[in-house]
Amino acid sequence: MPQPARSMGWDARGNAGLEPSQDGPARRFAIGELADEFGLTHRTIRHYEDEGLLAPERDGTVRVYGHRDRARLALICRGKRLGFSLAEIKEFLTLYDADEAQLEQMRFMQRIARRRIADLERQLQDVQQTLAELQIIDTQISDHFRKNGITETQTTEDTQP
Repeated sequence: MPQPARSMGWDARGNAGLEPSQDGPARRFAIGELADEFGLTHRTIRHYEDEGLLAPERDGTVRVYGHRDRARLALICRGKRLGFSLAEIKEFLTLYDADEAQLEQMRFMQRIARRRIADLERQLQDVQQTLAELQIIDTQISDHFRKNGITETQTTEDTQP
């Protein structure tokens, strides 16, 4: 039976929803390769290392990233895209190492995912309310123009920010 985390694309040791590299898990990556693949800067990847999210090997002064680092970087990017903080992502990754069955990891992810859903639903309501208010204002202005015999002309400048 597949692990729940892997099926959700949240497995810190697996491939994080990525296709395995053609060279297998022994493949090593330079920082530039990962930066290009994930659309990140070298500085961002080094920051993730400073925060304890990645632990590349060293070949002298050169960072050498393995399959696990690549998978973790994919999870970091996904977590950031979903609005999670680096602290939340770090805790998720740390829980993985502490619980082979991934039960605590999944409980934690479910808790923060539900919190993020609630936050986004509140934001969506706020946006919908703002749109409704702006549409009322627009209608009131159009009505005012009509009452005063002014013809509305809409140019591209009127519709662009």
